[in-house]
Amino acid sequence: MTIPVTYQIAPATRMANVSYAIRDLAVVADEVARQGHEILYLNIGDPCTYDFATPPHMIEAATRAMRDGFNGYGDSLGEPSAVNAIRARAESNGFQNIQGIMVGFGSGEVIDHCLTALINPGDNVLTPCPDYPLYGAVLGKIGAEPNSYFLSEENGWQPDLEDIAARINPRTKAILLINPNNPTGAIYSRATLEGIAELARRHNLLILADEIYDQLIIDDDCEHISIAALAPDVPVITFNGLSKAYLVPGWRIGWAIATGPAESLGDYLDAVYKLLRARLSAPHPFMYAIAPALEGPQDHLAIVRAKLRRRRDLTVQWASRTPRVSLTSPRGAFYAFPKLDIPEDDKQFVTELLQQQHVLCVHGSGFGQRPGTRHMRIVFLPQEELLEQAYAKITDFIAKRYQD
Repeated sequence: MTIPVTYQIAPATRMANVSYAIRDLAVVADEVARQGHEILYLNIGDPCTYDFATPPHMIEAATRAMRDGFNGYGDSLGEPSAVNAIRARAESNGFQNIQGIMVGFGSGEVIDHCLTALINPGDNVLTPCPDYPLYGAVLGKIGAEPNSYFLSEENGWQPDLEDIAARINPRTKAILLINPNNPTGAIYSRATLEGIAELARRHNLLILADEIYDQLIIDDDCEHISIAALAPDVPVITFNGLSKAYLVPGWRIGWAIATGPAESLGDYLDAVYKLLRARLSAPHPFMYAIAPALEGPQDHLAIVRAKLRRRRDLTVQWASRTPRVSLTSPRGAFYAFPKLDIPEDDKQFVTELLQQQHVLCVHGSGFGQRPGTRHMRIVFLPQEELLEQAYAKITDFIAKRYQD
């Protein structure tokens, strides 16, 4: 008789550095839901969960591609019609020196490949603090050293140029920008972007620009500027996609645009292309919706922006009258990052808010923040009546908890 031997398969040590706060807290939410409570979700940036509808002509284009038989593997870098539409949109936005366009399985995939092709173990990328947790997860996976620069809450969450400059070292390979910003909703000024471009020139750095929310500018007096258009002499990889502005996050269609001097990018792009070829292709039929999305009717965007403006304003008004909460008004995307004047850490705060009031937000420490500060991220996509319910519950939670 063979006696079974119990043994354990150990994960790679680098996985200790991988986390994703936005989804991790959902495990607690599942337990609360199993207890029979209805949860108000303010944690996931998925417009399709609420009253935002995918443009019909995009659905028609994707289903037509399926009927026409485009259900096998596609071009590894993107179908020609999609690549041409992305190029035309970029050029209309002032992009010059376009050296390559890559369509991926969501912008997250091309972000992963672009970082993987760039970083050796021990290298680092300057990432914003706070930032979107995907970047920390990918950098942890590939063995990069953490190197975060602060966004200045006192200056509308603009990147702190002095802090960026002070953190550049011989192993720094790139500067990451998220503009419009997740989680703060900030939009970066021309002066800020010019300062970052100058740092990249001076230190021979690549700029990685996440601009997935560039069409979701809430304030009419605010302009989004792509750093690739501002600095054509600097190597830049700009990430974008259909998920947010075109309301199809589940289709997983994103892209990267490489701009700058050919001699600076040639070998690096060859390395990225190797990774893209190895995974075969992005979802084939959905690539045929890219050109209709970018070149077709844009009517839905005005509707989306109007809804976001009302919901942003409601969020700002709530924060202004709520004790222990202060908020720099978001100007783009659909996130708010209010500061909390509380004694405990913000993960404990949002966890107990979920357990007691059944409102799910994400703790600010999951995105990074200045030491000694506490925040939470709110997604203000839900309809106004749902937001009002959620905010009333948060206010009640704070009032009972701190006896203000």
